[in-house]
Amino acid sequence: MLYTALIFGLLSSFHCIGMCGPIAMMIPVDRNNATKRVFQLFLYHLGRLTAYGMLGLFFGILGKGLFLAGFQQQLSILVGILMILFVIIPERKLAQYNFSKPIYRLISKVKSHLGAQFKKKTFDALFTIGLLNGFLPCGMVYAALFGAIAMQNEWLGASYMILFGLGTIPMMSAVVLISNFITVPVRNKIQKFIPIMVIIIGGLFIIRGMGLDIPYISPKTTSLIVQANPDCH
Repeated sequence: MLYTALIFGLLSSFHCIGMCGPIAMMIPVDRNNATKRVFQLFLYHLGRLTAYGMLGLFFGILGKGLFLAGFQQQLSILVGILMILFVIIPERKLAQYNFSKPIYRLISKVKSHLGAQFKKKTFDALFTIGLLNGFLPCGMVYAALFGAIAMQNEWLGASYMILFGLGTIPMMSAVVLISNFITVPVRNKIQKFIPIMVIIIGGLFIIRGMGLDIPYISPKTTSLIVQANPDCH
């Protein structure tokens, strides 16, 4: 299921243009030296990938705990349902619930520290901008974290989020390098396709949890269950 993270990241990047695009365009990169600018962008994206990897590691550990408890099938199905509900429920309904409220103060500090980094032009500041940007609340990141939980392994969870981040790099880099590179109508059309892709990915997680004995997609039930003795034939 790791390949879905890269696809999800590629599609989500169009959403990121609207949400994180203003931050990306404010990055203090060198506009006169192309080689230096590429390295600065590399540091910015490395910071984002580090943040996503840390989040994936944490949620992968959470998924592993549920896996060892024997809830692996139910977890995969639940994750798929949550992904689908996330895009079906109107955004205005979700906006009524501030999911980040419990950590509002922490997020405020992150935003404050992020603003301070834009005043600097050092390499470590660019990495920090990417790192802090990766921790800011984002609906697409939330949806990707569902996938990280379903990986049921800390390293696979981290890999899922890193691949998700890699998928966002082309468009996020273009935002920094080229202004107005894509028209609003085209962006809106792609935005409409994102929910469809999320539903497809959610459906894959549901099918995976059903244990239908479909190679690479839905392993049979016995291979999903934690047992004392291996099931060998």
